[in-house]
Amino acid sequence: MITRTIQLTYEHRVIFTRSIFDPANPVLRDLIATARGTGRHPVKTLLVVDQGLATADPLLEERIARYAEAHREVIGFTGAPLLLPGGEACKNDWSLVERIWQRIHADGICRHSFVIAAGGGALLDLTGFAATTAHRGIRHIRLPTTTLSQGDGGVGVKNGVNYFGKKNWVGTFAIPHAVVNDLDFLRLLPPPQRRAGIIEAIKVSLIRDRSLFETMEAMSGSLAQLEEQALETVIRRSAELHMNHIALGGDPFELGSARPLDFGHWSAHKLEQISGFRLGHGEAVAIGMAVDLIYAHRLGLLSAEDEQRALSLIRAVGFDLHAPELTIRQNGELVIVRGLEEFREHLGGELTITLVTGIGRAVEVHEMDTTVLSQVLDELTVRFGSAQAGPVSASRVA
Repeated sequence: MITRTIQLTYEHRVIFTRSIFDPANPVLRDLIATARGTGRHPVKTLLVVDQGLATADPLLEERIARYAEAHREVIGFTGAPLLLPGGEACKNDWSLVERIWQRIHADGICRHSFVIAAGGGALLDLTGFAATTAHRGIRHIRLPTTTLSQGDGGVGVKNGVNYFGKKNWVGTFAIPHAVVNDLDFLRLLPPPQRRAGIIEAIKVSLIRDRSLFETMEAMSGSLAQLEEQALETVIRRSAELHMNHIALGGDPFELGSARPLDFGHWSAHKLEQISGFRLGHGEAVAIGMAVDLIYAHRLGLLSAEDEQRALSLIRAVGFDLHAPELTIRQNGELVIVRGLEEFREHLGGELTITLVTGIGRAVEVHEMDTTVLSQVLDELTVRFGSAQAGPVSASRVA
């Protein structure tokens, strides 16, 4: 047996800026200029843009063209941006991966080139997967454009698309060359999308940072009104905490089974699927967190006071804590509970669920009592269910 130790050093960086495609903004140019080393030719760069972003900002393509012209000695954009649909549905469409590969191939993009993705978390996941599988890995830069992606998913090191009806079943771990959070993009979002990122900040505060939770409690009114300064404060700290976990947590590529940042996600992922993605990721995570908070309280792990504080903050910033899909049954079984098995498979074998034991504290458990879970879902329906919500057919289950 011949063995060698391979050590690699990565730099993971998130840059906050405004007006990324203003020719006077050097951020993007400098990121690519530094990476090209001593080369004198412009670096080939493919830009993939979320169609929703392009629709919300009709002048975006014109600004990109001006930026490309101003910095043509460094960045060699390979034609017009590739516009692709965003939202979770894009991760269900394998043909979109092939469209990116086709552009990479046609444009002569290589391992010394760049793929840049501008859009929400789903579009970043899709593009990152295509980039990191072409030529065994092309450098990519993320430009997250939603609160959810700027504070959470977009600053991570995971890429993926859905397959077999399962979320992120196909994917890669790859640290992006850089993540650039242009805060001006957030002004283009409709209110539900601006709100979505707040829930991931509440999530990480509950498991890691009591002071952030208390800050959000104090400015819950401002967050509910989606005031810009409050949103930016939360996004910056959320991004920092997520990066700390990746860089300092000892398991950046998730070789173990612990996923503390997936608190509330085992049921959220299944809930998205059951609802046919009627529920956005942020909405589903809010409900998934409520499930696990009430479950932890019923087990005696979380005090009634802290459970109520957490649920109250989630509601105060504008999230519902119930969806009719929670109570769908097939063959007498609650469909949402199947999310536990899918989550176990996603983790690699051992079920590991993060439960909050106090504001800023958490513990890992390796089993969930389905009888107690059924009681939790009943409690959610009683406490937060809408009397106007109509029945949901089991035929909607994926």
